Amino acid sequence: MQEKIFILDFGSLYTQLIARRIREFNVYCEIYPFDNFPEPDPSVKGVILSGNPSSVNDETAFATKLSAIPVLSLRCETQSSTDKELSSNLENFIVETCKCGQTWTTAAFVDATVENLKKQLGNDKVILGLSGGVDSSVVAFLLHKAIGQNLTCIFVDHGLLRKNEFSKVLNSYLGLGLNVKGINAVDRFLDELNGISDPEKKRKTIGRVFIEVFEEEANKVKDVKWLAQGTIYPDVIESASAKGTIKSHHNVGGLPEKMNLQVVEPLRLLFKDEVRKVGAALGVPEFILNRHPFPGPGLAIRLLGAITRERLEILKEADDIFVEELKKNGLYDKVWQAGVILLPVQTVGVVDDERTYENAVALRAVISTDGMTADWVHLPYEFLGHISNEIINKVKGVNRVVYDISTKPPATIEWE
Repeated sequence: MQEKIFILDFGSLYTQLIARRIREFNVYCEIYPFDNFPEPDPSVKGVILSGNPSSVNDETAFATKLSAIPVLSLRCETQSSTDKELSSNLENFIVETCKCGQTWTTAAFVDATVENLKKQLGNDKVILGLSGGVDSSVVAFLLHKAIGQNLTCIFVDHGLLRKNEFSKVLNSYLGLGLNVKGINAVDRFLDELNGISDPEKKRKTIGRVFIEVFEEEANKVKDVKWLAQGTIYPDVIESASAKGTIKSHHNVGGLPEKMNLQVVEPLRLLFKDEVRKVGAALGVPEFILNRHPFPGPGLAIRLLGAITRERLEILKEADDIFVEELKKNGLYDKVWQAGVILLPVQTVGVVDDERTYENAVALRAVISTDGMTADWVHLPYEFLGHISNEIINKVKGVNRVVYDISTKPPATIEWE
């Protein structure tokens, strides 16, 4: 019998962060609404009440009901108070109640998730929109293990991918035995994005067209009832902030009513580093697990200003040089995420003793654990100088390279 902790959610903003910290102690936990949770059995060694100052009366009542089980109440107004309470109370509470006798493991999570997917989906076919990233890769492996050939993976080339990404991803998945269908929708996306420079409108346009493409493809596959997504918890947080949406391209709010598919998101409550651990437990190859995160809207949010085929090709060439040189110099795995941003400005330069007026690009490389915060990477000056020369000499239309040294927060990892 695996020991566990119950977390009862009274509306706190930090419930998932508390769960994450518990998992870091290798202790299994389950989250339930405070008014709808199963009767604790002997495997439940402790209960954490995750609330806020206004929920203190409700929490006190529940603590009384659960008097036979150790209870820890965490009420937090700010992140700093959350950190203080977690550091001072959580570790001792877990050690005293669970004794760390049986631990939470990614393997146990995988087994439980696969069983839940089997029960949830039955024999219904599922269509998964692949992005080529870590999250959708792990979802694909989970679903393939749970429902086998009932899974159809759709990979859409919307023209905003990295250089040669379409063929690289298709070959990778096909080599792993997954049923993958590639869709070339480059013209469709670029036509829809023609003349759009507003970042919010770009993201919403891309999200809308993606849904349309997947719906069309789902209609071609008999008896498809589910759309799987690689949504992870940072997507949820940044798409539904109380103070305004940070990322509007995530489809975490559900699908359009006209679409006859249900959403399944098995990784919705995990952070990026935890997703990688799950992938490792599933046997996902390292060349997929270690890929840098890539933005859902693709290079559209690294192409500031209007999107044109010519500007997109400039960005792809510069980005490819940066990423491939990181790999050649043994720096790729030391960086969380890297890419090039094409700026909507032109600068004066000199080439072959003649004055030029061409594009400027910015290099971005950050280190992070889960994507919620990030710091810029102190890449060697010699390497940065080499990259600048390579891009300016090889990419027609670029005469200036700069390096972004901003942290998240206050900046974000991406520029749009």
